Amino acid sequence: MADYRSPYLTRTAEQTAALDEGLRAHMLRVFNYMASGVLLSGIVAYVVANTALAGIVFGTPLKWVVMLAPLAFIMVLSFGIHKLSFSSAQAVYWVFTAAMGASLASILLVFTGESVARVFFITAATFAATSLYGYTTKADLSKFGTFLFMGLIGIVIASVVNIFVGSSALQFAISVIGVLVFTGLTAYDTQRIKEEYYEGHDHETSSKMALMGALSLYLNFVNLFTMLMNLMGSRDE
Repeated sequence: MADYRSPYLTRTAEQTAALDEGLRAHMLRVFNYMASGVLLSGIVAYVVANTALAGIVFGTPLKWVVMLAPLAFIMVLSFGIHKLSFSSAQAVYWVFTAAMGASLASILLVFTGESVARVFFITAATFAATSLYGYTTKADLSKFGTFLFMGLIGIVIASVVNIFVGSSALQFAISVIGVLVFTGLTAYDTQRIKEEYYEGHDHETSSKMALMGALSLYLNFVNLFTMLMNLMGSRDE
């Protein structure tokens, strides 16, 4: 990873101030997209869980569509972002977060509302602290990228295996490791998004980068929340 402080070495005080202001605006845009996506997912999850849609979504084979649809949207954004216009990419992002909300409604059906609220605020506090660290630290977090990615792959594989095995012990291990991995990814991705800004891009590319950065942080937040729910949530009897 290049030293993200390098743009300052050859700039005047005025240019440095402009760079800082641009970075703050870019990061604010990223976090606004991310937070708006979480809010939309929460609204959709609440509506699905508290209406007749719950039976339609989770009482029929449609549940598989709801569970797998977000993955399709992620692939479209990840592999097609350069071909999509910003407005199209933005539309895919909002549809994706809405689809994730429908999938997350299952959490509201399984766990008590009190524990969902408690874990949500714990997740938000953990995410904020870790992201702030990633934004402010001068340490190079890129060296942890490969390790975190391998941990993510391991979690995905173990989760698929556990669908068929149904082991509570394996689920506990997945959740513990998942908390560590997604906490680390939050700091790593925040620093990566910050550094990408310094590379300099046109407005359209910068806008897409902000959207993709928001997607990364959104996924970290949602997965961290899910892992913590498995560890700390109280099931509705």
